Amino acid sequence: MIIELQNIIKSFKNGTLGNTRQVLNDISLTINSGESMAIIGPSGSGKSTLLNILGTLDSPTSGNIIFKGIELNKMNEKALAGIRNQHIGFVFQLHYLLPQLNLIENVLIPVIPEKDKGKRKAAHVRAMDLLQHVGLADKTHQLPGKLSVGECQRAAVVRALINNPEIILADEPTGSLDHDSASLLGEMLIDINRTFAVSIVVVTHSLELANTMNKVYKLYNGKLLTETTNQ
Repeated sequence: MIIELQNIIKSFKNGTLGNTRQVLNDISLTINSGESMAIIGPSGSGKSTLLNILGTLDSPTSGNIIFKGIELNKMNEKALAGIRNQHIGFVFQLHYLLPQLNLIENVLIPVIPEKDKGKRKAAHVRAMDLLQHVGLADKTHQLPGKLSVGECQRAAVVRALINNPEIILADEPTGSLDHDSASLLGEMLIDINRTFAVSIVVVTHSLELANTMNKVYKLYNGKLLTETTNQ
């Protein structure tokens, strides 16, 4: 088991009306090593909120988050930041590559805090291998502005993998792509899941992408419902 959510509730205060709105209602979920899953649901259903809680970018109103046997609720922000950097990779709808840095520099951004020169060198080798794996080996010194949106998004996936995380959390990763680029990225995520045994959780509106994952859940009225299990 990598991450376990136990009875997660998330509510937001409405500043104007003074009341609260419950977005997530008693959600429990276990994510195992090497697993892939998709979470679908209508806009505003709380899919991104749930993903942010999984990635420790947000905290629940109540409930427990267990990461590899450790209760995250008891950790301070510095410790949580370390877990995010070393164990969790993030992919968002927009690639968020820095325009002034070339591809290899963008991919290596998560390694900047690392002071060990040997580890930094190993990360560079890993970056080159990963870029080769996703078909970007000939683009390493190009700026994002010279690349297609699909190529930038593939580079963002490599950046998420650079610290060899146990899990990747992807929030609408194909949302800004055309159909062909979206299909290619979906295939790449499944390939990474199988090749590197990295768990993947994808929040998406795309049923095509969702159905490539092992499990599909639907978030509706604050509840997480099992839709399908794909083998």
